[in-house]
Amino acid sequence: MNEENNSQPPGRTPTTRTMAMPADTNPSGDVFGGWVLSQMDIAAGICAGQRSQSRVVTAAIDGMHFYRPVHVGDILGVYTTITRIGRSSMDILIEAWVRRDRIGIREKVTDATFTFVAVDDNGKSIPIPPKDQVPQYVKDKFGDL
Repeated sequence: MNEENNSQPPGRTPTTRTMAMPADTNPSGDVFGGWVLSQMDIAAGICAGQRSQSRVVTAAIDGMHFYRPVHVGDILGVYTTITRIGRSSMDILIEAWVRRDRIGIREKVTDATFTFVAVDDNGKSIPIPPKDQVPQYVKDKFGDL
């Protein structure tokens, strides 16, 4: 594990934040990796939908790495950064961090790159609007791509 995993989370507000609960665990008491993945997908979908100003679908997940476990009572904060925008797709770097026992230290638990595609009501891909057509609040929250 590299040194960055014990550093502070990005200097921005998380896209989502939630607490790991007993219902999110397997019979051994460990929080399911799939639960963490679903929280990341929710945050990435919020980011992608706001940037594209449309409905979006998850097209791919690349390079998922689990560095530390998530425990019951941890607050999971999911941070999003748009790293690439194509005609109808975008890549979003997702970092998931926990605050241990609601008040403890922060640790990076996982990261991955998610690819989303903007779609219309029929599920057909549509162009992502240029950055000059994106509302300022979206640029302020998710960057200027």
